[in-house]
Amino acid sequence: MKLETKFWETKSLLEMNDEEWEALCDGCGKCCYRKFIEGRGKQQKLYFTRIACNLLDVESGKCGNYRDRFKLETDCTKLTSKNLPDFSWLPTTCAYRLLYENKPLFDWHPLISGTPDSVKNADIPIKNGIHERDVIDWFEFIIDEEMPLKGK
Repeated sequence: MKLETKFWETKSLLEMNDEEWEALCDGCGKCCYRKFIEGRGKQQKLYFTRIACNLLDVESGKCGNYRDRFKLETDCTKLTSKNLPDFSWLPTTCAYRLLYENKPLFDWHPLISGTPDSVKNADIPIKNGIHERDVIDWFEFIIDEEMPLKGK
């Protein structure tokens, strides 16, 4: 099935079919990196880490076993149009989050650039990722980027 040109500008997230939904993913892999939450209530902050899910290929940003990821990684969660509001931790560059917040996609997004290499060329993926199985102290791998959790 061929994707309709700029379907994300004419359809809501709820109206998209499975192929369109999957095409929104830019392949950066950021959602597959572990997060650290500090504090409580209004003081709660979310920190991203360089600690990747054990299935993530840290070089390509692709899942090593996409089809069976939910069986192999118990905390892997499927993002859907119905549960998207629960994913306030998605990176600010994420197409799902951008569209949910009525913002445009970035020029480097593969649907706009026409090439998956544009994500890497725009320096979007997390650098120096390490797999969770290789980590002893999570605090060594926190990335400077922090953000308050939405709705807190």
